[in-house]
This record gives sequence, C-alpha cells and structure tokens, in this order.
Amino acid sequence: MKTLLLLLLLGGLLVTVVLGTAYVWNSMGDVQLSFHGIMALVLGVSVSLGLGIGLMFLVFYSSRHGHDDDAH
Repeated sequence: MKTLLLLLLLGGLLVTVVLGTAYVWNSMGDVQLSFHGIMALVLGVSVSLGLGIGLMFLVFYSSRHGHDDDAH
C-alpha cells in the first residue's frame, strides 16, 4: 500500500512538473530557439543530470562499502 501511494505521489509530481514546464514554454511568446540552442539546452540538462546521478551513486557506493570509515 505504501509503495502504491509513493508511486502515485511521484507520478502526480512528474505530471505536474511536465505540465508546468509545457505551460511556461508555451507562454514565452515569440522567443525563438534555434536548433543549436535546443541542442545546447538538451546537452546541458543531460550532462547536469548525469553528473548528479553519478555523484549520488558514488556517495552511496562509498557509504555501503565502508570507504567513509577509512577517513576517520
């Protein structure tokens, strides 16, 4: 039951963020983004997301394998 509630909550949050993003994007009006601008935006978001995921993986990996204990 908790898992279902968590999935529904996260799914609702995802839908809200996507709809909010689409609303803001469409309400910007006459702002034009070239192909290179879109590619830079996609690449920047992808690299930032990958870096964040990689660093969080390293934090959890280090914690589970006792590497954090070596510092003390």
